[in-house]
Amino acid sequence: MSGVWVFKNGVVRLVENPGADSLDGSRHRKMLVHVASDEVITSYAVLERKLMMLGWERYYDDPDLLQYHKRSTVHLISLPKDFSKFKSMHMYDIVVKNRNVFEVRDMR
Repeated sequence: MSGVWVFKNGVVRLVENPGADSLDGSRHRKMLVHVASDEVITSYAVLERKLMMLGWERYYDDPDLLQYHKRSTVHLISLPKDFSKFKSMHMYDIVVKNRNVFEVRDMR
């Protein structure tokens, strides 16, 4: 994973490949893929079904976030309510907390 660390409003975050364009001039977007089925996660409904099958439970404490917790762990997945704001950092969080189940791929 490459990028630049950006400090803004008291928060440090990694901006992946800033300004990196592909050969045809378009930026590579990321997609979250369920490995076993090779299914691209295209909505929160699809993601929630996969997470529920893995033992994740939905939390309803924060109205601005979709949150999932797995009882057997201390992990919490927090996602923006709006799927259009679902970014690669959220995808990588899901991948780390569900090893060998999901992966992040470049969209072509």
